[in-house]
Amino acid sequence: MQGHGYAPPPPPPPPSGGSPVTLRVLFVALAVVSCGMLAWAALLRLALVTRKAYDWVLFGLVVALDVLALALVGIDKGVEDFEGPGNTGMVILLCTMLAVVAYYLYADIRHFSRYRQRPPTGYVPPQAQPGYGYPPPYQQAPAQAPAPARIHQVRAELDELSDYLRKQEGGS
Repeated sequence: MQGHGYAPPPPPPPPSGGSPVTLRVLFVALAVVSCGMLAWAALLRLALVTRKAYDWVLFGLVVALDVLALALVGIDKGVEDFEGPGNTGMVILLCTMLAVVAYYLYADIRHFSRYRQRPPTGYVPPQAQPGYGYPPPYQQAPAQAPAPARIHQVRAELDELSDYLRKQEGGS
């Protein structure tokens, strides 16, 4: 029989150590509580889960920014407060933290949303294309199911037409 058939089932979700929501909360909290120093951990998890080169590049960039920020904070000579390099390092850490949290949540939710889509529950035949009144071949079989009532109506109309044509031929 022709037609599209059943849609393939969606791929199973990848195995993870816990629910995605729990892991999101854990990694966001880790980044926020450490003031951005451990923000790289969220991107490491994301790169391992998605296996995209773009996520690995972002992970390397965040690690480099964290090292730079910690070096700037470390070389600051302020006794009680940060001065120029320390302030710059903290701004880098906090901006990196905000950017990592936002991107991590976006990318992780987007990645796992593919697995939450439910497959259709039944076969839905495609819509018939407009034509000369004939259904496409793959829809002829389902169209024949309600045939008994329609056949009786068509037979009655054909009988009436045959009687009318006989009268016309015989009368002229």
